[in-house]
Amino acid sequence: MKQIDYDIDPDDLAAAMALDPAIVDEEDARKFHTGLQAVSMYRLSHRLWLEGRKLEAREINYVAHQMTGCDIHPAAEIGKRFFVDHATGVVIGETAIIGDDVMIYQGVTLGGVSTSKGKRHPTIGNHVVIGANASVLGDITIGNNVRIGAGSVVLKDVPDDCTVVGIPGKVVKKAGIKCVGDELMHNELPDPEKDRIAQLEREISMLRAQLATLEKKLDD
Repeated sequence: MKQIDYDIDPDDLAAAMALDPAIVDEEDARKFHTGLQAVSMYRLSHRLWLEGRKLEAREINYVAHQMTGCDIHPAAEIGKRFFVDHATGVVIGETAIIGDDVMIYQGVTLGGVSTSKGKRHPTIGNHVVIGANASVLGDITIGNNVRIGAGSVVLKDVPDDCTVVGIPGKVVKKAGIKCVGDELMHNELPDPEKDRIAQLEREISMLRAQLATLEKKLDD
């Protein structure tokens, strides 16, 4: 496999050190953190893409994919302090735009739903967290400070300061969601279908009680 000489952006390194408790030290991050490596190779490929050296950019993209399991198109626009927790299975499409201080987990797809040219991938705001195996699809906008739960499929715009869960993704108010800084507690996400079933069970119990009261009155 071809060796790629790339620099690691200090801001990306700082984000990795701050957000990944498994990292031993900076040397460990530089040598072995596949997410940091994937982002660093993307930065190089993006610079080459903007310079018109598209074949070289695509070659780096290809090698990065082989090395890390992460496929970030060189044309994608990504802001500062971008952190990929685990690179495996991450796909970021050509026209995706990502803001600053974004964190994504393994298996995340920022993909398209159309084969036409033009803007067909998501725009992600600042301070966004996207959980493992979530898919954000199409030319949609995800606002600032949004949390997307693991396994969710988001197909519509999401306003600022929201949490999204489910298939298709549904916006859930922050109340009841334990979010600490950039950490999203995936094990405490609400289940809209479960909540609806619980509501129906309560209504059935109430109707049964009302029916029993009516039957008692008729017997009297």
